[in-house]
Amino acid sequence: MAGKTNTKRIYRARTESGDPDPVDMHVGARLRLRRTLLGMSQTELAKAVGLTFQQVQKYESGANRISASRLYHIAEALDVPVSFFFDDMPRNSGGLGEDPAPPLLPDYGREGLEMMRNYRRIDDEYIRRGVYELTKMLATRLNGEPVE
Repeated sequence: MAGKTNTKRIYRARTESGDPDPVDMHVGARLRLRRTLLGMSQTELAKAVGLTFQQVQKYESGANRISASRLYHIAEALDVPVSFFFDDMPRNSGGLGEDPAPPLLPDYGREGLEMMRNYRRIDDEYIRRGVYELTKMLATRLNGEPVE
């Protein structure tokens, strides 16, 4: 095989270190965020889109890539546009996926997610706005910030 150069094959689904691609990790984190905010289990989402809960786990961790058609069906099940999964995607000068992505959101833990879920359950717009203003006022005062 004269004339052939020894080129290294680049496997795009993983970084050179073998870790999942940061884009897949970001999409998985957005999937987990939305599913959790809806109070939906991995099993419930899996049933809604014809998967096993193990596959949902792999998607959420970024270990497995999500095909375009599967992402479309997941977006429907989670009642978001497909673009939701790419919101807040960090961009770098070298292109997507070359540098590890920073954490998607601060880790507010289960309590923060439950608070957000319960806030979203308040149907009365007036009451919901009051809860928002109350938490904003408490945070401002407790942090010694001037009240607007």
